[in-house]
Amino acid sequence: MLLGVNIDHIATLRNARGGLEPNLMQAAQICEKAGADGITVHLREDRRHTRDNDVTELKNILKTRLNLEMALTDEMQKIALKTLPENICLVPEKRQEVTTEGGLDVASRIEFVSDFVRPLTNAGIVVSLFIDADENQVKAAAETGAQFIELHTGRYSEAYGTENEEFEMQNLKTAASLAAKLGLKVNAGHGLTYENVHRMKEIPELIELNIGHNIIARAVFDGLEYAVKSMKELIQ
Repeated sequence: MLLGVNIDHIATLRNARGGLEPNLMQAAQICEKAGADGITVHLREDRRHTRDNDVTELKNILKTRLNLEMALTDEMQKIALKTLPENICLVPEKRQEVTTEGGLDVASRIEFVSDFVRPLTNAGIVVSLFIDADENQVKAAAETGAQFIELHTGRYSEAYGTENEEFEMQNLKTAASLAAKLGLKVNAGHGLTYENVHRMKEIPELIELNIGHNIIARAVFDGLEYAVKSMKELIQ
């Protein structure tokens, strides 16, 4: 299983004081050296962490892949088509949310999502839709032209260690299986930790996990290279 490392919160720390430190490009290179298979950043409308120039610079220096998380807006589509990251993950976005709160509602706007995805895939970008582990959302995603879905693992992560853990785990397994049958490739992410990530290996369809906050939190104490290597070992 591949590991994409989200480095948004390196940018959060940088922005807290302004300037260039900690350097986001250096962080990306450390993650790659430690075994990350890709680097993920979320370019938000309010630019609270990752900035436009970060996306451009990362695209130019990465030896792996740049995965750009973004909302379905005209502004973001133009940036993506100009920058041409290898991968895009389309996510819902609310200005006041602390972090992404759930998956896209693709089922209620298949035509809109399809129209948004088309120019991106035509430009050679691999597009993923960040959705909940819901049968209707998986079926809708398969109609949009996106090549991947990324299953929202937040509910599983919150349920880990409780009586609801198996229920949420089964939802992920069922959604991944259905997606594969419909011709979609499957990634997953959100809320995964060093403690709960091992169960993702029970889902054979999973190709890549995108993990950020927990890795950066561990890096504060143990260093970024060690934190990435430790997570990579857990998922292999």
